[in-house]
Amino acid sequence: MGTAALLALALAAAAPAHGNVAFVGCPSDGQTGPRPAPRRGVVPHVPRAFASRLAYYASGDLGVLAPRGWHCFGLYGSNGSVLIVTPQVVRDPLSATRLRGPAVQIGESLGATSGRFEVARVIAQAFPARLDFARRVAAEGIGDPLPNGPVATDRIVPLRPTVVAYTTPAGRAGLGTDSRLAPDDRRIDGLAVLDPNGDMNLVKLDVRLPAGQAALARAILNAALPRR
Repeated sequence: MGTAALLALALAAAAPAHGNVAFVGCPSDGQTGPRPAPRRGVVPHVPRAFASRLAYYASGDLGVLAPRGWHCFGLYGSNGSVLIVTPQVVRDPLSATRLRGPAVQIGESLGATSGRFEVARVIAQAFPARLDFARRVAAEGIGDPLPNGPVATDRIVPLRPTVVAYTTPAGRAGLGTDSRLAPDDRRIDGLAVLDPNGDMNLVKLDVRLPAGQAALARAILNAALPRR
């Protein structure tokens, strides 16, 4: 997905939606133990051409579109939550920290908890107007030093003051691998959405699909764009 395609995300979000997708509940595990998969939820509308190829996967905390027929699990803690969808079942989700191959991951980092360290790292790379928050976190002297701006190989396109689209190329580390996804032979396309009006929470979506599915990746990212 080149720069022009990333910019097109903002326009595509306003395109008419025509179809519903299936709902898939995802079990989760974390700080207070396992949680069952929800049985129902509100699903997004997507262009009819993609509705039969996608499902809406949801834990008790998060939801995301991903290819139909995949498998999902959620993780949660005081720092936030994450939902990961993969073609194969992940046998030990709690230890799944460096996944390779196709995957869709959405995560929310809470800026008022230990999730602030992840928020600060992303701000340092993608939201220069909010560096004051990142510097306050860094001044605590806890955790790794802040990145000095974006990774050179990442492509980052601001869509709104609090929303950026990005691509981390195949075989490279960057915003896309600042997640549970490890670099491999496929690129990662993503969105980062910051909420500066609350506790500076961050929602981050990383999409790595098989070759030839760039249009499906765009549909997943479009659906996640805030509508205002």
